[in-house]
Amino acid sequence: MGSLVRFLTGMFVLRFFTGAFPLGTLLINVTGSFLIGILMTYFLNHSIDPNWRLFLVTGMLGGYTTFSSFEWETFLTLREGATLVAIVYFVLSIVLGLAAVWLGAAVGNGLGFVKS
Repeated sequence: MGSLVRFLTGMFVLRFFTGAFPLGTLLINVTGSFLIGILMTYFLNHSIDPNWRLFLVTGMLGGYTTFSSFEWETFLTLREGATLVAIVYFVLSIVLGLAAVWLGAAVGNGLGFVKS
């Protein structure tokens, strides 16, 4: 299911942006990181059946986000000689992904997902 949502999101982005920059994968990975931050904050602070964590984080969001596509697109961009685009994509993916996880965890904390 996560892979299907990833595919549909990627196709939606391609309808509006067809440039050399892999915006679809960046958007997917950053939103997935945000959701992982929220869910992991919840799961780490509540007694929830571990199968839910496996299903939602590993299964759904693991299928939705795509580290392998990130690596491949960076490689292709470098191979095509667009070094600056590759560097910007790489840095934005790491920085925005980490910021999204942090923001997701902060939102989870704000929603009361942390035990008192």
